[in-house]
Amino acid sequence: MLVTLMKSKLHRATVTQADLDYEGSIAIDRDLLDASGIFPHEQVDVLNITTGARFTTYAIEAPRGSKVIGVNGAAARLVQKGDKVIVVTYGMLAAEEARNYSPNVVLLDEGNEIKKAA
Repeated sequence: MLVTLMKSKLHRATVTQADLDYEGSIAIDRDLLDASGIFPHEQVDVLNITTGARFTTYAIEAPRGSKVIGVNGAAARLVQKGDKVIVVTYGMLAAEEARNYSPNVVLLDEGNEIKKAA
């Protein structure tokens, strides 16, 4: 049996921009992608802590060191600059492997600096 588990998480990221006119996705600082293990173009769920809104999109790379968390396209209606969000990815593993699996969790501060990564 395969089970779906959390693969990676950026916890309490601060939205830095929302652009309705962009074609879609969430732009994430390359440093944060690397720290979390999220791949460019990977499907992500975005959970808005501020409003409770949830949506699925895909990650794109923002410039390294920019601290950007930018929601684009239609999803930009579900966030505002300054909102706190969680960005989550998932993967499937065999049940035997899942017992010993640990996801990449990156906790961010107000300025999208890494406070803790595990």
